Amino acid sequence: MPEWLVLTLAMLAACVVVVIITLVRHRTAAEDEDPSETPDVIEYMTMWIGVVYAIVLGLAIAGVWEARSTAQDHVQSEAAALHEISERVRVYPADVRDRIREDVNAYVGHVVTTEWKTMADDGRVTERGTELLDRVRADVTDYQPKTDFEAQAYQPLIDQVTAADQARNARAESTGATMPGVVWFGLLGGAVVTIGMVFALQIRRTLRELVLAGLFSALIAFLLFLIWDFDAPYSRGVTASAEPFLHLFPHIGG
Repeated sequence: MPEWLVLTLAMLAACVVVVIITLVRHRTAAEDEDPSETPDVIEYMTMWIGVVYAIVLGLAIAGVWEARSTAQDHVQSEAAALHEISERVRVYPADVRDRIREDVNAYVGHVVTTEWKTMADDGRVTERGTELLDRVRADVTDYQPKTDFEAQAYQPLIDQVTAADQARNARAESTGATMPGVVWFGLLGGAVVTIGMVFALQIRRTLRELVLAGLFSALIAFLLFLIWDFDAPYSRGVTASAEPFLHLFPHIGG
């Protein structure tokens, strides 16, 4: 199911639930109930519950967005390190240089065509990707420089292989959801309490109040969906992309 459809259904469901509860409450209310006599303390509590929940939502959105940005940085670092390896090996003999570049291209091609889909579907990196990167490492570390010029390039190449490996490990650790279950419990529970306080104000069945209550619940549903969408940096709508690989290795098809 497309995520935009999930979002639309969630917002509509939130609106429908609030409207139905309001109508049912209106029908079952006592005849002598006066909605204008809401105690001041309830209005004060409702205001502060809304403020506190808004702060919590803001912090949650900032947290998942930062996690998404960090995941994109891992991809950028990995792609840059691999590109540096391809460029720096030009000082090596042609057969060594071509072998290293072929293995780097094979690894990048696997990441953008196969591993990216595996991260999105299963939340993990592939063993094949690990094998291909190990092959690149072996190509670089097993070569014995024969000239001073090659020796000067050897250690920087080792450093770039290490950087690529570290970025890959960081990418692997970022494939899953970043929000703990207890946080989701608090967010969903807070949404129920915040919307429920609307009924503590003895909302009436006027069109204006129904529209405002519906929009308020739809807004909370949208913000919760936004957090959920950002929560898995590689597998949902607004995700970290493989664009850095495709930009630095334009000959690799995505």
